[in-house]
Amino acid sequence: MVVPWKAVGAMALVLIGAGSAWQFQDWRYGEQLAEQARLHAETLNQLTQAAATVQQSEQDKRLALEQRLAASEQTHFEKMTNAQNDQARLRDRLATADVRLSVLLDAADVAKGCNVPGTAGAGGVDHAAVRARLDPAHAQRIIAITDNGDRGLIALQACQAYVKNLQQ
Repeated sequence: MVVPWKAVGAMALVLIGAGSAWQFQDWRYGEQLAEQARLHAETLNQLTQAAATVQQSEQDKRLALEQRLAASEQTHFEKMTNAQNDQARLRDRLATADVRLSVLLDAADVAKGCNVPGTAGAGGVDHAAVRARLDPAHAQRIIAITDNGDRGLIALQACQAYVKNLQQ
């Protein structure tokens, strides 16, 4: 069998050319893939930094809101405590007869059988209006009602402050 050297040489040249082309393509695409990977890594890094910035901003907002709510709660607690202390002092003063509650009577009602004599006091602010003193038990109930009303108003103000802080 005779080996045609020309054919083998041509075949070798074709294989060398194909191998060289393959190697060239590998080198060229390798550089493109490396550049693409670098760009992708930079993009991911930028997205990560942007997300971290947004997260920090949201944490700062949450912390500020928590601080405002804590201050509002502290104010509410102080108001509620002051109102309770004031009511307790007033109840104590009523119980010891240090203070008496009275109500103004309509002067026209005197003719209808509610004849309570008016006492003109020098320190009064009603200018000698007709007044009736309340029984201490009734006064205690009235103070309890006003205490509940004060607490309700303070709680309403606290709720309004809470909603206002949430909306900011």
